[in-house]
Amino acid sequence: MLIHPNFDPVALHLGPLAVRWYGLMYLVAFICAIVVGRLRLRFPHVAAQGWSAKDIDDMLFYGVLGTILGGRIGYVLFYKASYYFANPLDIFKVWQGGMSFHGGFLGVTLAMILFAYQRKRTWLQVTDFVAPMVPLGLAAGRLGNFINGELWGRVTDPNAPWAMLFPNAINEDATWLAGHPREAAQYGLFDIFQRYHALPRHPSQLYEIALEGLLLFVVVWTFARKPRPLGAASGLFMIGYGIARFTVEFAREPDDYLGLLKFGLSMGQWLSLPMILVGVGLMAWSYKRAGQPRAVSG
Repeated sequence: MLIHPNFDPVALHLGPLAVRWYGLMYLVAFICAIVVGRLRLRFPHVAAQGWSAKDIDDMLFYGVLGTILGGRIGYVLFYKASYYFANPLDIFKVWQGGMSFHGGFLGVTLAMILFAYQRKRTWLQVTDFVAPMVPLGLAAGRLGNFINGELWGRVTDPNAPWAMLFPNAINEDATWLAGHPREAAQYGLFDIFQRYHALPRHPSQLYEIALEGLLLFVVVWTFARKPRPLGAASGLFMIGYGIARFTVEFAREPDDYLGLLKFGLSMGQWLSLPMILVGVGLMAWSYKRAGQPRAVSG
C-alpha cells in the first residue's frame, strides 16, 4: 500500500507569517490562467476578436474575486449551512479551509458577466475565451488538497495498486470500521488499522487532478484551437467538468456532515448534474444558432 507523505501544510515560515501550500496553489492556478490566456492570443480567430494581454490581466482580477468569494459562500451554503449560521464569524476563517468549486463557478460566472458588460462583449464571448484557462487551475487546487492530506477517497481494497493510507483520516477510519465490521473482517482491515492507524483509501485528489485538470484541459484546449460557434467551448467545459466530477465522486469520501444524499449520490454529484445538463443544452443551442460549426467565437 502507498502511504501519504503527510506534508507540512505550511510551505514557508516567515516569522509570525505562515505561507501555506494551499494558498500557493491558488497562486499557481492564477499563473496558469495567465499563461494559457496569453497562448490563446496567438490563435488567429481569437486575436481577430481584439483580445489583448490587458484584457487577461483585468479578467484575472475579476476571476480572483469571483473564485474566492463564490467558493467560500458556496461552501457555506452548500455544505455546512447549519454550522456557519450558528457560528457566523467562522465564515471568515478561510485559513481553516472550505471552498466549493460549484460556488466558485457561480462566483466566476457573475464576475465574467460584470467584465463582459464593462468591455461591451457578450457573456459567452468571455466564457468561451476563459474556458481553456480554468482546468489547469483546478488541477493546482486539487494538488493543494493532496498536499494537505484532505478530501481523501473512500475505503478500498488494500491489495489495489492505488490504495493509499491517509494518516489524517484516523478518526474517519475508526468510524468506518465501527460501521462496516463485515467488510473490515473480509479484507483484514482491523489488522491494517491496528498496524498503521489508517485504512487504505482511494487517492481521489489525484484522480481529480487527472480528470478535472489535465484531461479536461487537453479536451477543451484542443477543441478551442479552432473557430467554434458562440458558446460551444463554454458548454464543453461544463459537460467535461460535470462528468469528471460526477465520476470521481464515486471514489471520493462524502463529507461526513452530509454523507450520501438521495439515490446514494453525494452533494458534489447533485451539483454536477445541472452543469452537465446546462452544458449539453448550451452546445445544442450553440450549433443550432450557428448553422455551421465553423462560426467564429472566442
